[in-house]
Amino acid sequence: MKEVDRIIRVDHAGELGAIQIYNAQILVSRILQRDIVPKLEDMLRHEKEHFERFDQLLKKRKIRHCYALVIWAMGGFVLGAFTGLLGRNAIWVCTSSIETTVLHHLEWQLAFLKEHDLDAHNIVLSIKADEEGHREFGQVNGSDSIMYRPIFWLVRKSTECAIWLSTKL
Repeated sequence: MKEVDRIIRVDHAGELGAIQIYNAQILVSRILQRDIVPKLEDMLRHEKEHFERFDQLLKKRKIRHCYALVIWAMGGFVLGAFTGLLGRNAIWVCTSSIETTVLHHLEWQLAFLKEHDLDAHNIVLSIKADEEGHREFGQVNGSDSIMYRPIFWLVRKSTECAIWLSTKL
């Protein structure tokens, strides 16, 4: 089914973006805030596992990957480096914003997939708890200061745009 293929493609691309965000944040944090590196590495491990699940599903079903993979990778790295340079609060606000947006997107996917593809539904469902944990950690550890609201908004809109673009490519 075309819509199921599109969902898998978008989620695969999104996980690649998340991997690059964490890679960049870890790179910067190793210099500026070493104490958060283990937590970032743990989150990165989750995203790599998610990417592998979607990558295996793409290959198993012979679904092409998203043509925007390079954009996801570059954009993710730039976003990760930018928020990393702004410090730990910006990193956790970024995490909270991305996961809030992604979880909203996953809710729609889960409802659709439950009716159309239980295998894909179970894979999406299997990553949801990790994403919720990341969001909660970001919310608890990030700042809700008015100064960080533009970062939250920018990250949310960038994520929404990337998701939309991936559905078209």
